[in-house]
Amino acid sequence: MQDLKITLVQSGLAWEDPVANIRNFDEKFRSFNDPTDLIILPEMFNTGFTMEAESNAEAMNGKSIQWMAEKAAEKQCAVCGSLIIADAGNYYNRFVWMHRDGSYDYYDKKHLFRMGDEHLHYSAGDKKLIVELKGWKVMPMVCYDLRFPVWSKNEYSDGKYAYDLLLYVANWPAVRSLAWTSLITARAIENISYAAGLNRIGKDGRGYEYSGNSMVAGPDGNTIMEIGSDKTSVSTAKLKAEKLIQSRAKLGVGKDWDAFNIR
Repeated sequence: MQDLKITLVQSGLAWEDPVANIRNFDEKFRSFNDPTDLIILPEMFNTGFTMEAESNAEAMNGKSIQWMAEKAAEKQCAVCGSLIIADAGNYYNRFVWMHRDGSYDYYDKKHLFRMGDEHLHYSAGDKKLIVELKGWKVMPMVCYDLRFPVWSKNEYSDGKYAYDLLLYVANWPAVRSLAWTSLITARAIENISYAAGLNRIGKDGRGYEYSGNSMVAGPDGNTIMEIGSDKTSVSTAKLKAEKLIQSRAKLGVGKDWDAFNIR
């Protein structure tokens, strides 16, 4: 397990305009050349959080997926974010983890945002995803999933933890920014892992405002990095493997976690 560099791209999003959003992120990618292991984009990074699923959906071989593959190869790192995917007659808010070799893994958002009618337009996923990167196990989630600690719960068995980094991509409204930062910190503490959250900024086509406040919390709950409100930024945080190992060695809470199954 080596130290891990993750790059959070906090940005506004053009409403239902994949061409403009891809152009914007192309500019952001050109703005930094330092090596990184993972680049993180927001939830629905190419459209914004729209309920017009059918008119904005792409297939898994669509232009946005192809662009992610190109960027992963160009930067020689993983690239991730969520977008609207049409699959077998259903529409998903799908988190895609693009490896630098062009292969990918994905996770379909489990908890659909009822207050925004997401559950009326999208199908929910029912399977978690854990991806390995430089010896780290990463579990991605999407926005509203943050409010459900059971779904985000780490596991401990035979001296090993299920994951080391819990990752959220979001369109989390500014009015609830305190909940956003508080819950990311809580998820890190209770799971003895790093937790990172990447949120958008600006106003969307429905009038909702987003403040960003993207951040990374360590396993002790201390803030490793916080980008702050209403700021366009491409920021990289180094996650120290030794810090995680020591935290788990000193506080072996995982050994006493309650065992349960999710149905």
